Formats: sequence, structure tokens, C-alpha cells
Amino acid sequence: MTVVDLEKGAPQDAPGKAAEGTPADTATRTATDTVPAAVPDVPRRIGGLTRSGVLSVFGAAASGLCVAVLLFGELAPFSGALGFFVTAYLSFLGIYAVLTGLEEDGQAVRDRVMTVVLWSAGGLMFAALTMVVGFTAWRGREALPHANFFTQDMQAAGPLDPLTHGGIAHAMLGTLIMIAIALAITVPLGLACAVYLNQIPGRFSRFVRTIVEAMTALPSIVAGLMVYAVWILNLGMQKSGLAAGFAISVMMLPIVIRAADVVLRLVPGNLTEASEALGAPRWRTVWHVVLPTARSGLATAVILGTARGIGETSPVLLTAGFTAALNADPTSGPMISLPLAVFNFVKSPEPTMIARGFGAAAVLMALVLVLFVIARVIGGRGPGHQNKRQARRAARASRRDATRFTELHTSGPELFDTGSSEGSDEAERPERGAGNCATSHEAENGEGAPEDNAPAREPGEGAPQGPPAADGDYAPQGPPAPDDEIRTGGAGGNTDPATGDSH
Repeated sequence: MTVVDLEKGAPQDAPGKAAEGTPADTATRTATDTVPAAVPDVPRRIGGLTRSGVLSVFGAAASGLCVAVLLFGELAPFSGALGFFVTAYLSFLGIYAVLTGLEEDGQAVRDRVMTVVLWSAGGLMFAALTMVVGFTAWRGREALPHANFFTQDMQAAGPLDPLTHGGIAHAMLGTLIMIAIALAITVPLGLACAVYLNQIPGRFSRFVRTIVEAMTALPSIVAGLMVYAVWILNLGMQKSGLAAGFAISVMMLPIVIRAADVVLRLVPGNLTEASEALGAPRWRTVWHVVLPTARSGLATAVILGTARGIGETSPVLLTAGFTAALNADPTSGPMISLPLAVFNFVKSPEPTMIARGFGAAAVLMALVLVLFVIARVIGGRGPGHQNKRQARRAARASRRDATRFTELHTSGPELFDTGSSEGSDEAERPERGAGNCATSHEAENGEGAPEDNAPAREPGEGAPQGPPAADGDYAPQGPPAPDDEIRTGGAGGNTDPATGDSH
């Protein structure tokens, strides 16, 4: 019987099995029929926009707005703009969760709702920042278009003068000088303290870390009072830009230390371990490995501290004084900064002075925003990552090294072909040994001394040939003579064992 006959014929029972229709066969088929089919594992999409998701967002937003209108206008005696928006937003979240739950499971609903909450928070912050910048620029639009606003001071301009006279050049210069002094103090001290906290753990480092964290919450007026009491009252110095730089550095220092400490913690430990395994001391490892690796993060820390110091007002008010004239000497005379100029301009009742104040505030905000953008661009890379310019520079250096090695290999192949050089050395060794022996023998007898201008001899070339040696005493193709023969008789000489004379 073939396989085809078995398929076409009636099913035959195997020996030892129950016949069809028996209780055992019925139970087996029932158990087989009740096994559920395998459900395919379909991955859930966690990102991107879908049509149903977009419709759910807009539908929930419209429904939440309608609920807020009904509660605040028809059904309940509620009032107030803040309560209206809060009610509309909460209703929007609830309706959106219900609509999402019709198609997704619980985990997907939580993910979608949290995504909407985070996007809402980001949009709210961006809207607030845009509103502040736009309002400031709009109020200062009358003063910003004038070129004299950036090139003149207020020494020859009064409150009633038009906007074509006077400017904020003295405040801009004072801000730059104060920040430069503060950076000269903060950058080396802050980076050194961050390296100490990161590289040298111990009780004292924990104490320093606690002090730094406490200084982060230090009010700016306290820093100004401290510098005022020490520098001006006790030491008898006058109010100046130098004193203001000291006060600003006190406020910048904890920001730089904490940000730099966080960046140094991100440096991979295998880099420092590899440097120490090569025998480098700790200071060399920090200087050549840790700091270059965290360069972008350290620059970000310095920029963040600078942005904090530019906006300080009360320390400058207590330590630098006020002036309407341009002063470029930080050690002599009062000096003013942009925040202090804004404070003095805005408190005046004259519209022109208020416009100057909002114009100065717009310049200050633009400067701070530029610093934060630079910090974001620099700090977007992790420790050790290269930007495009650094990658191109490294590629050019690699190409130069490859070209240099290629030229070296072409000009001196014997440096790389070790097998051929060893063979040539073995072939030339007998001649070189004979020549050296003859040269040393003649040097002992005072003959054949080389002249200064004599051309260099090739290996194996000796002095003029003397009388031939006895048969068997000299073999031109044999191995080089031993050292004792070279010292006693030179090449091709025989030494009498009794007398020690060579012949």
C-alpha cells in the first residue's frame, strides 16, 4: 500500500490506539479544539501623528471649551478668566482620555495624556517668553531705531530731551566691564572647585559642596551688602565697577561650580582609568583627559553663570553707584549697568525716559537670549563629542598623517622591509668585519689615519693591502674574527701563543 492509497482510502487505526468514537478519542479532539490560536504580537506605535489622534485632540478641545462655556455662562454662577481656562483644560484632558480609550489600552491612554500635558506645558512656557519679549520690544520701539541710543550716554541729555539725544552706551560699557571682572574671578575659581569636588572625595569636599548649594539660594542683596561692608566700609574703597564685579562674581560662582561639577561627572571613567594605567599622575589626567573631554559642558556652565550675572541689579546698586557719564575705569568713580539703567529710566514719569528704559530692557533681554542660545548649541553635545568643524579638523590631520607615513615608506623602504635588511646585513657582515679589523690594526701602528677631508669608505673597504697571510690563516668569506684576534693581531694576523707576537 502506498501513501496515495492511504490518503484516498479510509483512515486506519494504528496498533495500540483506541478506535474512533471511543471516549479517549473524543476527549483528545475536545482538548485540541479548545486550544486558542496564537495572537500575533503587534508593536504599539508610541510616536508620530495619526489621523484618529489628531481628530481626538481637536474634538476634545472643542468639547472642553463647550463645557467651560456652559459652566461659566449657563449652568453655574462661575466667573473669572483663570477659572474658565482651567475648567476648559481639565475637561479637554478628560474627554481626550475617553476618546483615546475607545481605541487603545490603558497604557496607551496614559502615554497619550501625558504627551498632551507635556506639550501644553512647553507651549505655555514658550507663549509666556514670547509675550514678555514682544511686550518689551513693543514698548521700546520708539528708542531702538535711533543710532544714538547705542552710541551716546545721558550726560548731555535730560528727561525732557527727545529720543534723538542720549543713549545707553555708558550702561552697555559698564555691563561689559563688570562681567569681564566677574568672569576673571569666577572661571578659574569655579572650575578649580568643580574639579576638586569631582576628583577628590572626602569630608571636606562634602562640606564645600554643601556651602556651594547654600550659595545657590543666596539673595543677591546679601552678596551686595557683603561686598559693600568689606570693600567700601572696612577698607575705605569707593564705589566702582571693580566692587560691582566682586559682588557679581559671588552670584555667578555657585552656578558655575554646580554646572561644571555635573558635566565632569559625565566624563567616562574608562578614560581616566586608561590614563592612570599608563602611569600619568592625577593632575596630568585632569589637564589632558578630563577637561578636554568636558570642554563643551564647561563652556556651557560659564555661559549660564554669565547670563545670571548680567541681570543682577541690587549688587550693582550697592557697590557701583550711579552715573550718567561714560566711565571706562573700573577702579575709579561710579559705574552703571544695563539693569540699573532700566531701573532708573522706568521710574521716571516722562514718556521718553520710559521708552529709553524699555529699549535698554530689550537690549538686555536680547543679550541674555543670545547667551542662552549659545549655551544650548554648545551644550547639546555630550562630553567628548565633536562638532562639524572639529570633525573636519580631525579628518585633515588624519589625512596628513597618512600622507606623511606614505612618503616615509616610499623614501626609506628599508625601514619597513625587515627581511631584506637582515639578509643584506648577513651578506655584508664578513667584509665589514675584515675591514674593521684591518682599520683597527693600522690605527694601532699609526698608519692610515683618516684625514679630515677624506671621503668616507664603504663598509668592507680597508687600508692598502699588505703581504698576504699564510694559507688557512685568513678566509675572506668566513665569519668575522673574534674580539681577541682584533685586539691582538687585527685582520689576517697570527699570534704566537708563547711570545704573544703577531706575524
